[in-house]
Amino acid sequence: MISSVLPLLADVVANPGLTGSFTLGMAGAGAGIGIGLVAGRAAEAVGRNPGAFGRVLTIAIIGMALAESVAIYALILAFQGR
Repeated sequence: MISSVLPLLADVVANPGLTGSFTLGMAGAGAGIGIGLVAGRAAEAVGRNPGAFGRVLTIAIIGMALAESVAIYALILAFQGR
């Protein structure tokens, strides 16, 4: 797996025009995965203990905001040089 990714990373480093797009794409994918995991676990927690809905919702919203902030930070870094 890693051996197939390394040539792609070498192309990104060699071509500075793709660097921002690659950074933003990877951060967006990571944020999407993180938000999906938080939402799924929150749904499981509420399904097991419906009385804890308010506390679980609060923690889930904070977790989703932290995951989304990574994508926003990557957006700032991706377009910093333009």
